[in-house]
Amino acid sequence: MSQPPSGDRHRVVIVGGGFGGVRAAHALSHLPVDITLIDRTNHHLFQPLLYQVGTGVLSPGQIAPALRSIFRNRPNVRVQLAQVDGFDLDRRVVHGVADHGIEVPYDTLIVAAGATHSYFGRDEWEAHTLAMKSLDDANRLRSRVLGAFEMAEQADTPAEREAWLTFAIVGAGPTGVELAGQVGILAHRLLPAEFRSIDTTSARVLLLDAAPTVLGPFARPLQQRAREDLHELGVEVQTSAPVTTIDPEGIEIADDTGSHHRITAKTVIWAAGVKASPLAERLAEAAGAETDRAGRLLVSPNCTVPGHPEIFAIGDMVSLPGVPGVAQPAIQEGRYVAEVIGARLAGAPTPRPFRYRDKGAMAIVGRTHAVAQIGKIRLTGFPAFLVWGVVHLAYLVGWGNRFEAVARWLWTMIARNRRERLISVVSLVPEETARDQLARTGIRRRRERAGVGPERRERGTVRP
Repeated sequence: MSQPPSGDRHRVVIVGGGFGGVRAAHALSHLPVDITLIDRTNHHLFQPLLYQVGTGVLSPGQIAPALRSIFRNRPNVRVQLAQVDGFDLDRRVVHGVADHGIEVPYDTLIVAAGATHSYFGRDEWEAHTLAMKSLDDANRLRSRVLGAFEMAEQADTPAEREAWLTFAIVGAGPTGVELAGQVGILAHRLLPAEFRSIDTTSARVLLLDAAPTVLGPFARPLQQRAREDLHELGVEVQTSAPVTTIDPEGIEIADDTGSHHRITAKTVIWAAGVKASPLAERLAEAAGAETDRAGRLLVSPNCTVPGHPEIFAIGDMVSLPGVPGVAQPAIQEGRYVAEVIGARLAGAPTPRPFRYRDKGAMAIVGRTHAVAQIGKIRLTGFPAFLVWGVVHLAYLVGWGNRFEAVARWLWTMIARNRRERLISVVSLVPEETARDQLARTGIRRRRERAGVGPERRERGTVRP
């Protein structure tokens, strides 16, 4: 099914409702163009705060406003819920899947499909870990972390209790550091008074990384301060400790001598790496372009796909020299490509190649534990926390979400409690185990409705 054209106006199709796609759509909405924004979810996700949903600080709605709500006052922006699965560059059509196949024609295409998890060639680890790229991931993480304390409360043996109270976080970048700090706060400061059979302060929160330091891109004094802050919150940091095995019962790490050490843990969180969205490879194949080892599309300095000046690719799915794969470059690239498109339509000179402006890096470990690096400025402690809060509020979409986030942060600090404590029972176990349990439950219920008792099933007289 093809989307009908809207007159003779220039048609811009944007694939992806993340930072780059939303910023490009906003900037282009002031021009005489028709914009179609396609995403597989109906919301814009503020990923830098996703870990706060996963640890019960914020609610999902506060960091994920609906795309239609964002553009309700932009009549030339049309939002379409669909999964893009290919591109026809000759016909200038985007292929997608909703409840049926769709084709969306374009005059200019912007692909901002983001990134997904990378397990460095060990994709089988995905089944045994929790990751953080979507709201579903965050909700599952919250259920598994909070549920681990509940399972420890009911454990029959000390070994089982210890396994539930061990949390291994792989990856000591900003996401891993922030997650470890929040889990440490839960275990050692917020939950001790709420359980009767266990001492939550005995929980082990381990932050592991193959690199020799935490927060690799930060200055050395900030790395050391972050490590000290984590230790104060009860987090054990082990660097130069590559993970060699992950299974349902825990992980195995190596040390400098080549020895391997087993850690029994029911909860393993993956924050170690990302790779480009599969759409990067599909677009590269369609355009005859190249990708790097992380699957990122190699684009021209003006963010166009080589040989196709009508196609732009931005954000985590592309590779540009000196540009990191974080939110700020995607925002800047979104604005930039809108400027290029506007200049083309106006017949004005083409803007100079994209130039990334580094606005600094930050990581919050706890309430008064944070580090910030802005140019030559180095901040730690509460001043860094304030800067972190202001910057993140500035980029949250919607004043309502900003006020709610401030109120929730203040409540968390003053009351030392968290309101978002919902646990999904299915999420207490790995997803494939949950599916097996649900399947068995469905079979049992069908048998009961058919009047088949357990004694007949044991004799094997009835098959599923």
